[in-house]
Amino acid sequence: MAIADIRQRPGVLFVSAILLHVVIISTQVNAPSGRPLLSALTFGVVGEVQRASMGVVRGVQGAWGGYVALHEVQEENARLEQQVQTLQVRLQEQRAMAERAQSLRQLLELRERAGLDTVAAEVIAGPASPDFRTVTIDRGSREGLAADMSVISPAGVVGRVIQPSARAAIVQLIVDRNAAAGALIERSRVQGVVLGVGSETLQLEYVSDTADVQPGDLVVTSGIDGIHPKGFVIGTVDRVDAGTNGFHVIAVRPAVDFSRLEEVLVVVTPPPGRALTDPGP
Repeated sequence: MAIADIRQRPGVLFVSAILLHVVIISTQVNAPSGRPLLSALTFGVVGEVQRASMGVVRGVQGAWGGYVALHEVQEENARLEQQVQTLQVRLQEQRAMAERAQSLRQLLELRERAGLDTVAAEVIAGPASPDFRTVTIDRGSREGLAADMSVISPAGVVGRVIQPSARAAIVQLIVDRNAAAGALIERSRVQGVVLGVGSETLQLEYVSDTADVQPGDLVVTSGIDGIHPKGFVIGTVDRVDAGTNGFHVIAVRPAVDFSRLEEVLVVVTPPPGRALTDPGP
């Protein structure tokens, strides 16, 4: 049937005969390179196919290489980020150690300047109740601490011991509403009493409204209370207002930043003094 169909289509038969004839001739005719023409044509076609295939392969290889390189870069970035975090932690540790060393050095210098018998202590706890401004230190009666001993820091007066135990003690901060200390204005030598009010400021009371007190004046301990040695910094006069009954209303900013208090000195042999009294007008 196939042969009959071809015979019925002389055009197809003719074209097929011509193509066969061209192929036969191509095998006998040489190209300029000396190679048979059919072989040259076949090589050209095959070469183009190979070129296209190699382009696809190289494209795939390039994409895979880019993916692998990107993955390696991401891993490297993760490693570098981890190293940066580790270095940041170490830097913070080194900074904390440097600050602690500086604090201890200042504490030692204070002990040498004061010339008093003191015990160094570390703050280990804050107040148990917000109504009381106290801290707990890691030294107690075993180290010779007793109630009403003055507690100081390189910045100034911290407060006094109110409840010692064998290995710890509670310190009442000078800003506690029940705290008080004899004080004087360093510049004019005007005396008064510093009282805590439970906030971050103090009040200097019993100072006559005719006394020479100005904002910026340094307030120091007077030593009359028998607890705090004379001459230690309490704070700075922040505001002076006219009061009643012939007294100034004086606000004092404490010298100590109680939110950053870490190490203190407890004066175990305070100088002799007398009980806190009202200086009167």
